[in-house]
Amino acid sequence: MSRAIVARPLKREAFAPFGDVIETEGAHHYPINGAKAERYHDLAKVEASGENARVLVSIVRGQPYALPLTLTMVERHPFGSQAFVPLSPRPFLVVVCPDEAGRPGTPLAFLTAPGQGVNYAANTWHGILTPLGEPQDFLVVDRGGDGVNLEEHFFSEPWTVHPPEGKS
Repeated sequence: MSRAIVARPLKREAFAPFGDVIETEGAHHYPINGAKAERYHDLAKVEASGENARVLVSIVRGQPYALPLTLTMVERHPFGSQAFVPLSPRPFLVVVCPDEAGRPGTPLAFLTAPGQGVNYAANTWHGILTPLGEPQDFLVVDRGGDGVNLEEHFFSEPWTVHPPEGKS
């Protein structure tokens, strides 16, 4: 038996307790390079703490998942943020949990709009990378350095994540 969660559209205000929504819509921007380019500035707070900490930039190719999704595990990174920016205009699923005395609380699920990315704040419980429909590449910005920067939590009873109403 599993518990149900319905994903909702990803919005800055709803996601703010868990990190940043990375998108150009509504972002501070200005022209650069002789007005041939527009810079969308300071879209996420990159965090890297701990011994020999440094910021890493990677590309991850994720295999797709189908909805409804059985959610059995979430993870967090105590020493740094973790950003996922899609390199194609396709949506992906984002799952986060509030922290309740060091353990994940009830999960929340969001469905990104095409082109939206997320930056999970340091120590935020979140689901794994979950592209939908077809394989997808992501630019990932996270923390490298000494120390164990991964904690996983397996739910004793899984959750089932459903698409938003009217989406499949």
